[in-house]
Amino acid sequence: MSEVEGTVQGHRDGHGFLVREGAGVPDVYLSPQEMRSVLHRDRVRARIVRYDRKGRPEGHVLEIIERRKAPLIGRLLHEGGVWLVAPEDRRYGQDILIAKNATANAEAGQVVSVELTEPPSMFSQPVGRVVEVLGEIDDPGMEIEIAVRKFEVPHRFAPETIAQAAALPEKLRPADLKHRIDLTDVPLVTIDGEDARDFDDAVYCEPMPAMGKGKAKKSAGWRLLVAIADVSHYVRTGEPLDEDAYERATSVYFPRRVIPMLPEKLSNGLCSLNPDVDRLCMVCDMVVATNGEIEGYQFYPAVMHSQARFTYTEVASILANTRGPEAARRSELVPHLIHLHEVFRALLKQRAQRGAVEFETTETQIVCDDNGRIEKIIPRTRNDAHRVIEEAMLAANVCAADFIAGHKHPALYRVHEGPTPEKRTTLANYLKALGLNLSISEEPTPAEYQAIADATKDRADAQQIHTMLLRSMQQAIYTAVNAGHFGLSYEAYTHFTSPIRRYPDLLVHRVIKALLHGKRYHIDSGKLEDAPVVRKGGKAPTPRVQETEAWEGAGAHCSANERRADEASRDVQAWLKCRFMRDKLGEEFDGTVTAATGFGLFVQLDELYVEGLLHISELGGEYWRFDEVRQELRGERTGIRHGAGSKLRVQVSRVDLDARKIDFRLVVEGGGDKLLARGRRIAALPSSASAVEELAAVRLRDREVRAAARGKDKPARASAKTSSRSKTAGAKKTRR
Repeated sequence: MSEVEGTVQGHRDGHGFLVREGAGVPDVYLSPQEMRSVLHRDRVRARIVRYDRKGRPEGHVLEIIERRKAPLIGRLLHEGGVWLVAPEDRRYGQDILIAKNATANAEAGQVVSVELTEPPSMFSQPVGRVVEVLGEIDDPGMEIEIAVRKFEVPHRFAPETIAQAAALPEKLRPADLKHRIDLTDVPLVTIDGEDARDFDDAVYCEPMPAMGKGKAKKSAGWRLLVAIADVSHYVRTGEPLDEDAYERATSVYFPRRVIPMLPEKLSNGLCSLNPDVDRLCMVCDMVVATNGEIEGYQFYPAVMHSQARFTYTEVASILANTRGPEAARRSELVPHLIHLHEVFRALLKQRAQRGAVEFETTETQIVCDDNGRIEKIIPRTRNDAHRVIEEAMLAANVCAADFIAGHKHPALYRVHEGPTPEKRTTLANYLKALGLNLSISEEPTPAEYQAIADATKDRADAQQIHTMLLRSMQQAIYTAVNAGHFGLSYEAYTHFTSPIRRYPDLLVHRVIKALLHGKRYHIDSGKLEDAPVVRKGGKAPTPRVQETEAWEGAGAHCSANERRADEASRDVQAWLKCRFMRDKLGEEFDGTVTAATGFGLFVQLDELYVEGLLHISELGGEYWRFDEVRQELRGERTGIRHGAGSKLRVQVSRVDLDARKIDFRLVVEGGGDKLLARGRRIAALPSSASAVEELAAVRLRDREVRAAARGKDKPARASAKTSSRSKTAGAKKTRR
């Protein structure tokens, strides 16, 4: 059998997988016994010992190549005179033993950071020592403190970075203004959300002079300016600020808190395009025709002076009523906002003609109270103001990609590829099973996807269909190899518009600046050298192998850290939602099925916008078969089907804060009374005496659950785990 290397990925159920590098390479299954000597994220070498019935490999660990060194986060527990830490991330699978003198005076139940002193083996648990006490689990903001450590998000700047940021000037100096276009008299404005603190982009639009004479006179389009914060002026390759920014690669956004890529002096101050102050910027100056095509563009460094800080809500109100009170307060800027809306409509036409994919989805916003707990979850309204800025940013990003590709300079592109052959086949079978008179070609185009989305948007299962369309496409990544953007239907696309919060944008700025000076930028050294002349149609100079690898490495690093930031944000949101729902145990809600699986249904509560699992065992005594093609559960005897869009009444039965899971129980109708499915199908009133007694017992249990729900604390205790470890943590929490 062959030997392979890879990174261990644990599973909360005790087994794991060895994840190998390379596309299309299957993961190797590791049994719970094999996982005894390794931990999640260890790098190991293993031998493939067998294949299961489906041809999936199973491995035996031969050697631990590298142990993970980052501290683990968990709850400190005291059981039977033994101190141990239960990892917050259950993929680690094993508790860590702590010596009596290595607890750092932490108390049982507190959240701590642990450093391993002895790794696990086949016959012993891992041993560690507490290196940091984070506090109590219910402390405000603790879920964020856990997430940044759990996902290893850098959240403290190096002393050298802090010192370099502190040494930067408070305002622009005369030397900063050299070789820049003065745009301080142009009424550029920022348009962002109400809670935004860093402003990377400002916009301005004016109509181009009309062409022709008399009745033949017609509009020539618009001049659209997108000004982006010039972060590269302050953050230079190889300096502490740059090294910390590269390590983070992106800002991480949590409810009520942001872990920024750059120190606050830069992100919210010197680089942020705040109103009424001069700021350095890089400008994409475009000419947009009436049909939405970009007929010309140029890039140049400039200095600007933002005339106003608008919110999306404010701009939407002004555009809806140009004679209203909001418009009256900003009367001098209203004409420019109208021009922005005009160019947006033109760009939107071009988007439709291009065939870009656009799904209508409901995004939600978490509103927290003063303690950082969820107060309510509301749908986020996306208005024309959001779309105006989105289209302007897309136009600037496309111009940046075209500019770099035209000069044949290496850079990071934002690549989004279409479906793989396997995913295309799965999608085609799904559409066919639904009876839709729609098909996917062998080489699908974005226009085909958009046609399906448009044709199904009014169906009850539209969300599931659109989800299947999204799943069939590959994940967007940063890479030095331009393969286009399938979803947006662009041949070349990059990120230029957010250098304050995304490192790839900062790299793109450096490349554009180098090209404007006739130079080439080397990512590995940060040096500039004279660019060789490349004639039209000629071949670009072959980059050095080391430099090519550096660009590919940067793309992989930024893509991985983008995923890490998303995972950390989702983890915090899941924790907050579980904490929010813990006070609603036993309550009933109407919900909509968002997805069906072989083990149950995922249901989103219509009122609260919280999703949980309705396990297949809670659907009654019917035998349910999962239809993978149709993505639905179907009852063998009744023929009842549950798929995306199905409406159900559910009760909150269990909330597992540690696992970030919410479980529901199905509420069904029976003879005018509401009943809870208890592993049996209750379809009609019983006729026999024994059945009547059984139904009475079910109703009695239902009343007990509702009574407990009114007390709130009883269901919480009922849903707690029965292990001694959880009891210890629960006791500590009760004492508080």
